[in-house]
Amino acid sequence: MTLKEVQEKVENSPAVMLYFWGDNCAVCDALKPKIKDILDEDFPKVEQIYIDAKNNIDIAANFSVFAIPTTIIFLDGKEFLREGRNVSLASLKSKLQRPYSMFFDE
Repeated sequence: MTLKEVQEKVENSPAVMLYFWGDNCAVCDALKPKIKDILDEDFPKVEQIYIDAKNNIDIAANFSVFAIPTTIIFLDGKEFLREGRNVSLASLKSKLQRPYSMFFDE
């Protein structure tokens, strides 16, 4: 995925999660499936984009990502939540619950 494609997704989708990871990052490998499970189960309308920061330096730099793993969630094109390195899954879920329900009230 190119920088332009990522920017278009962020701007045009109601909810997007960018997960920046890297090779040889044990924390990245451990968190990635757990974050995916939380989003799939509790926040299915959040579009998930996984970006290898080392191989996509331009994308990482554009979003001011200087450490991995970094999770950025955008709602309506605006950055809502940024978690880096020590990501608390419970905190991530808690912080996203209310705005998600407001955006996608069914």
